[in-house]
Amino acid sequence: MPQPAPELAGIFRQYGPAYRQSHPLPLHQHRLMQAIETCRTAALGGAVEWCDQCEHTRIVYRSCRNRHCPKCQGLARERWIQLRLAELLPVPYFHVVFTLPEQIAAIAFYNKEAIYSLLFRAVSETLLTIARDPKHLGAEIGFFAVLHTWGQNLLLHPHLHCVVPGGGLTSDGEWRSCLPGFFLPVAVLRQLFRRLFLEALSKAHADGELHFYGDLEYLRDASALTRYLAPLYDADWVVYAKAPFGGPQQVIEYLGRYTHRVAISNHRLVALEDGKVCFRWKDYRDETQKVMALPAEEFIRRFLLHALMPGFQRIRYFGLFANCHRKRKLQICRERLAHPVLDLLPCPADYRDLYAALTGKNLRLCPECGIGTMVRIEILAPCRDLRMDSS
Repeated sequence: MPQPAPELAGIFRQYGPAYRQSHPLPLHQHRLMQAIETCRTAALGGAVEWCDQCEHTRIVYRSCRNRHCPKCQGLARERWIQLRLAELLPVPYFHVVFTLPEQIAAIAFYNKEAIYSLLFRAVSETLLTIARDPKHLGAEIGFFAVLHTWGQNLLLHPHLHCVVPGGGLTSDGEWRSCLPGFFLPVAVLRQLFRRLFLEALSKAHADGELHFYGDLEYLRDASALTRYLAPLYDADWVVYAKAPFGGPQQVIEYLGRYTHRVAISNHRLVALEDGKVCFRWKDYRDETQKVMALPAEEFIRRFLLHALMPGFQRIRYFGLFANCHRKRKLQICRERLAHPVLDLLPCPADYRDLYAALTGKNLRLCPECGIGTMVRIEILAPCRDLRMDSS
């Protein structure tokens, strides 16, 4: 009989305690692992539900809601999407990706918060500056950017996915659209992004904001960092713009794939055997799907590379979409485009109502008889002993 595919939580439960014993971890990584291990288990508590028709009984455990947990992103993603629906404009949308080279990723290993913040800053300044230039669009644009830090093999690969409407507001408040099928020249974006990031990185080093250890300890010296970065000024950094989306529906489908993605989802896990985790990955060198087998210890190490610092925002908004004036600017855009506000899908607080609105499936309906309603008859408190065992 074939073994069921593993889940990330099961891998953490089986190999996590030994990993934590042999590897000193920061507190936020301890908490991340504990959240995933206890997600939807008695450790977090839950409720007993009873069918008012057939008297079927079930236990429903609570979710951890950790942003790194592959089980908890579905509803979080849908809630976020519903809030974005009313902001869609009747114009093509572009997907622009900015990637840091391997040499910078190595520095990010010891300076995640600093490097990721520099990445957001350099990308936003690049897009806003080139778009304002009269030689290009000559308008203020709005966009949001999503940070991904992983590649398909789970190694550190920091990059930003940006979703940008194809146009913006001119200085006199009029809407100006991009050329059909064309956003901004990628070569110009690449050059400015490279220069802005490297300048900001050098300044951060001079201000003492970067830390270096191990093989990179020698980069504490400013002249050594200058030599390390010198080849990158002439290198081709990976910046590319995909073809525009076909319409708002395609934008929403895109958002669902990228905004709340975690380093690896459960459906990519193939097997857990002989102390190794096997998972599917795409090799972009030949565009083929492959299976990689890693020792459980190495798999956990790679996953934890992508644990974001507490409070760090991985989705950010710029230009017309900046939080301080988004509502007012979008209203101006709609007036210029003669486009009314989209009706929002109600976003109820109860996850069961949201699930029903999105899928048409009623989680309150009894899974056994299909007629009765599942009624909550008892609240189960979190089991502290189980939480302690997983820590």
